[in-house]
Amino acid sequence: MYWYRSPLGCVWLCCIAWALLQGCERGPQSHTSPKYFDVEGYFKAESARLAAINPMVTKTATHNGVTETQKLKIANWAEEFALFKDADINKPAWTNSYKVINEGGLLIYRAKEDQLQVHEILIKSEQQKIKWILIYTRAPKNILYKSYTKLSYFPDSLYMIEMDQNVRLLGANTYKIKGLIAK
Repeated sequence: MYWYRSPLGCVWLCCIAWALLQGCERGPQSHTSPKYFDVEGYFKAESARLAAINPMVTKTATHNGVTETQKLKIANWAEEFALFKDADINKPAWTNSYKVINEGGLLIYRAKEDQLQVHEILIKSEQQKIKWILIYTRAPKNILYKSYTKLSYFPDSLYMIEMDQNVRLLGANTYKIKGLIAK
């Protein structure tokens, strides 16, 4: 090809290569801090911290009233906290979707729109330390399926997942997972 042999063609080729490299280096950047509490980051840090200390957990699982309890060490805290991390509300599309209430150590994020899955987050803190987190989620309303979840976390003490599901034609199910963290 003739165009790459000419000096002008070489300049164009270099400009295109430079532009492509600049685009690859940057990727999607967001240098802004999260608008709301960083739920995902908090539970990633808690997962790493608990994995390092590897505490014994008394885990109780209940499904429709049938209960089973085990004492165990959690092999993968990131997986254990997956529902908590998934409740992060710092998505660009949700920048103005939550009402923020801050009342003396209690921080509340409440959804302004019914279709948002994460309905409410309550965070209690004292002296810059989180005492507990409650997260309420629900599936978007439809005639076939209803689901409500309450996630509770008390650092170094307890985490709990409570879920009510109702699937038309299949019926209702209730689930509860409770993990007591040994000190």
